[in-house]
Parts: sequence; structure tokens; C-alpha cells
Amino acid sequence: MNAVQWRNNLAHSLPFYYGWVIVASTVAVSISSRTVMAVATLSVFVVPMTQDLGWSRGLFSGAVSLGGLCAVFISPLVGKWIDQHGSGLLLSISSLLTGILAVGLSLVGNPAAFFSIYVPGRMIFSGPLELGIPTAISNWFIRRRPLGLAADSVAKGAGLTIMPLAAQFIITGWDWRTAWLVLGLLTFALGVIPPFLLMSRRPEDMGLEPDPLPDETTEGTSSEPVGEPPTLLEIAETNFTVSQAFRTRAFWLLAAFSAAGFMVQAGVSLHQVAHYINQGLPGASAALTASTFAFSQIISVLIWAALARRVPVRFLLSTAAFVVAAAAIGTSASASVATGLIASASVGLGVGGLHFLTRLAWADYYGRNHLGRIRGFAMSAQIGGQAVGPVLAGFMFDATGSYLMPFLVFAGVASSAGVLVLFATPPRLVESKPDPIDPSS
Repeated sequence: MNAVQWRNNLAHSLPFYYGWVIVASTVAVSISSRTVMAVATLSVFVVPMTQDLGWSRGLFSGAVSLGGLCAVFISPLVGKWIDQHGSGLLLSISSLLTGILAVGLSLVGNPAAFFSIYVPGRMIFSGPLELGIPTAISNWFIRRRPLGLAADSVAKGAGLTIMPLAAQFIITGWDWRTAWLVLGLLTFALGVIPPFLLMSRRPEDMGLEPDPLPDETTEGTSSEPVGEPPTLLEIAETNFTVSQAFRTRAFWLLAAFSAAGFMVQAGVSLHQVAHYINQGLPGASAALTASTFAFSQIISVLIWAALARRVPVRFLLSTAAFVVAAAAIGTSASASVATGLIASASVGLGVGGLHFLTRLAWADYYGRNHLGRIRGFAMSAQIGGQAVGPVLAGFMFDATGSYLMPFLVFAGVASSAGVLVLFATPPRLVESKPDPIDPSS
């Protein structure tokens, strides 16, 4: 019996929907591979590595930005792969490579070695992992998509809560090299096998319905004549091709919002620990702010998910952006453990919304059939923002000796994004003649 037959037999024998097995597989990746190369985890390495190796923070941040820029070029190809083959093998290989690269980081001694190892790791984080996880869940859920995405976001938040504290504990007790080694081994243990064995592209590939409705929920939902009830897809989903998505205003507004919002997210989250150390806090207390930032994302996702089917997603995105803006200002003014924890929790509240709601918006606006490719192109904007934020903050710190200016700039950018996204109304699918060359083909 091969893996496909085994998955099919398992799916039809379970007493619950197989989509939740997909979610469980992504959870394993999110709490391991997805967190190792995250800027929240890297933030606890900024001070020990730059001090030990004699690097500037601008140089250190450049690896994050360069890795993101590399992901810009591979994301459309990754999205096409996901649409055709699913996320399972992609996530498994990405986790394996992430573990190898994390172990490699424990051995670096010069900037060239650091860049040659961390840049590919960050590229995997920003491309295959960022695209593969939410697209896999969105392909299996429609009605309960917010719940599925929220479950994975909670796992990611839990991983980002534990990782910085664990890494700081190892750095304090041993050194930063040992910390990278342990993170790599953790990735091997959790991130490789579950997606390879358990994940399938879409429920239709296994003879299942996507996120089936209870029988009674179809009653009274349509004015169609009595007879065969409409399917869930007819009720809830419209599927755009890539070229059709390009013609909608919402695509470009969501892309611009992602660029601005995630520039702030990456810039603040990478440098927040270094900011608090610069303000006089000990390393352990500063690392606690990173974990507070991550833990607050868990709480925030539960809030945003509860609102996601009650309030238009663009209003929620705008609210999240303004929360991030206020939190960036609060971070710039924080110089104690108490104020730092409040500011970090506020950043997490907003950033959790950015991550969760942008993933939901793309899937709800453009459907499942070409979601990987659509998000692959749109990810270029998000990744570009994530590439600019850390290096901008790093070089501004090198120039001024303070994080006040970059955090205030970030607040202005997030506020502008909050206004912009209000105009991203849900697109309408207008049938038209196909282009001579359709990027979705």
C-alpha cells in the first residue's frame, strides 16, 4: 500500500473531517520549522552574535532582507507548484533544509558564511513555508476557514512564544552556537514526517467534499427552486484565475497593504529585543518581550477569528494596522520591563491580525482553485516589505544610536496602510476573453 492509498483509507475511516488532519500537520511545521527562521526568534541572537563576531546590526539585518528578496523571485513558482501538487512534499523538504541550515548557523564565523546559510533559510521561511501552510488549510476549508487558519496561527504563536525563551536560556547557559544547534534538531524531529505522510492537495483529490455543511444549514440559504440543493462551492466560493485577479482593485490594494504592514511587522519584531537591551534591560528580560509578543498573537488570533465572519475583513485589517501603529509608538517609548511587556503584547495583538486576516482575505476574495499562484505573485509585495523593515531599522540605529526614529517611521507606515485597505472591497468576477498569455495557465 502506497502513501496515497494509506491516506485515502485513513480519511474515509476517521470519525471527523480529514481537513483537521491537514491542520494538525501544518501545526507540527508551524511550531518547529516555521519559527526557527522567524525574526522573533532571530531577535534574541542579534546582540550575542554581533558582539561576539564584531558585526554591525545593519549588516546582521541585511541577511533577513536579502533572504526575503530572494523569496520574491521563487514565490510565483512555489505557488504554481502548490496548486498543482499540494503542500505536503514542499513543507517536508522545506523543514529538512531548515533544520540543516540551523545546524549550519552554529558553525558560522564570518559574514559570508552567515549570509550563505541564513539567506536560504529566510528564503524558505518567506516563500515555501509562508505560502504552503495557509494555502493547504484554505484548500480544505471554506465555511470554517477562519477556524482552521486560527488553529495554525495559535500553534505558530505558541512556537514563537517558546522559541525565543528557549534560545535565550541556551545562550545564557551555554552560547548562541549551541542554541542554533538545538533549534535545528527540533526541526528535524517535528517538521519533516507529518506533512510528508498526511497531507493531500485538496479534499476532491481524496473523494471528499470541502468543509461539508451540516444537512440543515442548506435549508433557507437560497431562493433556488425546490430540487437539488446548491453545493457549498456555489453558495460560498468564486474562483479567480491569476489574470482575473490582476484586473481587480482589491488585488493591488491588498498587495500594497501587505507590503506596508509586514515591513513594520518584520522591522519591529527583529529589533525589539535589541531595543530593550539598548534601553538597559538584561538579556533575559528583553527576551521575555519577544515571547510576550508571540504569546499575545495567540490571544489576538482568537479575537480576530471570532470576528472574521461577522465583520468585513477589510475593516478588521484596518483595525489591526492601527493597533500596530500605536504599538510601534509605545515600543519606542518603553524603557522598563513593565512598559516593554505592554508594548510587546500590543504589537502581537496587531501583528497576529495582520498574519491571520491577510491569509483569510486572499482565500475569501479569490477562491481555492488558483490560490497558490495568486498568493505567490502577491507574496512579492509582502516579502518586499519584510525585507525592507529589518535593514531600514538596523541602518537607522547604526546612524542614530537609537530605535526611536525607525519605530516612529513604522507607526506612520502602518497608519497609512490602515487607511488604504478600507478601499479593498471584495472583487466581482467579470467573465472576459482570455489573454493570449494567461499567467495562470
